[in-house]
Amino acid sequence: MIRKAVIPVAGWGTRVLPATKSLPKPMLPVADMPAIYYIVEEAVASGIEHIIFITSRHMRAVEDFFDEQPELKHLLASKQNNAMLDRLNAIETMAKFSFVRQSQPRGLGHAVLMARNAVGHEPFALLLGDDLMWSGADNPPCLRQLMDVYEQRHASVIATMPVPDAEVSRYGIIRGERVGPQLMQVRGLIEKPSLAEAPSNQAVVGRYILSHGIFDLLEHTPPGRGGEIQITDALCALLAHEPVYAYEYHGRRYDTGDTVGWLMTSLDYALRRPEFAPALRAYLRTLDLSGEN
Repeated sequence: MIRKAVIPVAGWGTRVLPATKSLPKPMLPVADMPAIYYIVEEAVASGIEHIIFITSRHMRAVEDFFDEQPELKHLLASKQNNAMLDRLNAIETMAKFSFVRQSQPRGLGHAVLMARNAVGHEPFALLLGDDLMWSGADNPPCLRQLMDVYEQRHASVIATMPVPDAEVSRYGIIRGERVGPQLMQVRGLIEKPSLAEAPSNQAVVGRYILSHGIFDLLEHTPPGRGGEIQITDALCALLAHEPVYAYEYHGRRYDTGDTVGWLMTSLDYALRRPEFAPALRAYLRTLDLSGEN
């Protein structure tokens, strides 16, 4: 059973500057909630009980968002805003939250390694903060889909999606063998290959179920590309010790890591909300989209 999830949020968010100069990237609003909320919501809806955030000294806003704020709640109570009070209470109690400080930005692999003591000797979920996953009304959340595969295979699972040829060089690409519908056993991972080098069009996206064995490998993984400890390098090493699977999940990925992606994500999420959608659609119909203005 997967009970714990690790969510690294220590990065600077340089692709979304200057918006992230003073506001942490995970706190950028998507509709009326910070982006990080939707990632936690996915984890909790999948059955996760304990969220472990890997933070840095400029991420205090993330901690504050999931912490209780008595003064604000007292103000809302005095105004009899019970609906908002209930909403804040739901956020603060949706899971157990822990925060582990990464003192230096040494890469995603190092951030995951920082969670070792909090995770312990059990499998865990890893959710990356740039990726929001929308699975629709007819499918379980992306993470739940991976957890179901883990419960069948008892091995680490990576979420993947097919990408067009023109985008292959932007992703980590899976090399593997088909072992079931939407399921591959991973034989290798190639980071940002050229189209000629790519062994498939299955790109790694920001959801993983990992065995605790990944921690020993991360501890001995030397710095790679960019002088950082890469999770991809540790995953390649893990293949020598135990099976790893890649699952092409049902759903859509949103990349909030750059400004255009963040704006598109916020618009789509708002259009799914019945309290926002009618006014937004009416406004969009008034826009001149010819590009002349």
